[in-house]
Amino acid sequence: MPASGRRKALRSMGSLVLLLGARELAWGASLVAVRVWPAAEYTRVTLESDQRLTVKHFLAQDPQRLVIDIDGLELSPALRDLVGKVRPDDPFIEGVRVGQNQPRVVRLVLDLKQSIAPQLFTLSPVAAYQHRLVFDLYPAQERDPLLALIRDKEQAEQKAAKAVQDALGEFIGKMNQPPGPPAAAASVPPMSQARIDRLIIVALDPGHGGEDPGATGPTGLREKDVVLSVALKLRDSINALPGMRAMLTRDADFFVPLQERVRKARRVQADLFVSIHADAFFTPQARGASVFALSQNGASSTAARWMAAKENSADLVGGINVKAKDATVMRALLDMSTTAQIKDSLKLGGEVLGQIGRVGRLHKGSVEQAGFAVLKAPDVPSILVETAFISNPEEETRLRDLAYQQRLVEALTTGIKRYFAKNPPLARTRQL
Repeated sequence: MPASGRRKALRSMGSLVLLLGARELAWGASLVAVRVWPAAEYTRVTLESDQRLTVKHFLAQDPQRLVIDIDGLELSPALRDLVGKVRPDDPFIEGVRVGQNQPRVVRLVLDLKQSIAPQLFTLSPVAAYQHRLVFDLYPAQERDPLLALIRDKEQAEQKAAKAVQDALGEFIGKMNQPPGPPAAAASVPPMSQARIDRLIIVALDPGHGGEDPGATGPTGLREKDVVLSVALKLRDSINALPGMRAMLTRDADFFVPLQERVRKARRVQADLFVSIHADAFFTPQARGASVFALSQNGASSTAARWMAAKENSADLVGGINVKAKDATVMRALLDMSTTAQIKDSLKLGGEVLGQIGRVGRLHKGSVEQAGFAVLKAPDVPSILVETAFISNPEEETRLRDLAYQQRLVEALTTGIKRYFAKNPPLARTRQL
């Protein structure tokens, strides 16, 4: 080719390079963000990238570690940041090592604190997220939540009995009376089915969490944060009642799939299920609290149908492993909602709505119904409470106020107590 022809060809190639740009010239994916969500139940590690990532992984022993090879990726500052994102109190991860194992292959090594059953999966872009590669580190042996709940109550009773004994000893000492035989500690009988039967269990479900922030207020208040704060206070309020105990579907900032929230309530044989949220709408004028129950025959209003669709989309944003082995079974179970469950749910909703109406404005004066996935436990009366519109500037300010949260908790507690006063729970005979 003559020199003039070569120069013309090179100029054409240069034009093509300029048209392609840096993104198209890059051979691999670029990380957008790295996030770690530690919790007692499981730890989630999320790598967000501009392209879908492919991985291979295996567990190694002595010491225990999870080895993950990511194809089409090079070391970057974002990936190196993962090392510093692991907290010392993470229940599962001791530390992280990262290196370029092969050309175009990055190896992550997660040093583990305990045996795990890992789940690795990818999520397509949704909402504000691009492609996500998710590592969920579950314990190899799942704990019994009902056993843990009963033991927690027994420990609280033992602590209270010791406090009474110490106070009595101090009082006797002040009376200058000769010491008698040491007071016997109040005995706590061993766990039995009768003891479980007498314990009323309320499942509290703070909506969203982790990868799913829920709605966000005008000044940045996130739904997942405020509903967790309310739920923690409500747990303490219920636990202070004799013969009652609260179980949280999440007690920290991590994501729980909708079906798993239902499964948790059924595993502890909950007598009630209360899902806590903060409403949002397109315009800031919408305001007021709402209470919802399940419907088998369509939504009670257009707004209720819209709300159910919005809340049911949480799994898409939070990210679930659709290949999990029990997903099909749970979907079938959630179609077994009963007329009796809905009837009891409406009774519970009426009591709660009447009490929160004393704290603030109601969006609607009756319990609404729609097909909320999280309310579909077939044998547990279940309601969803929208505490206020976080999208309303005035109500966002209220939701941020700890004193207002406490008034809301007191109203919810009173509503739950009134429900049980009129509908005493039966002995627990369900087999899960």
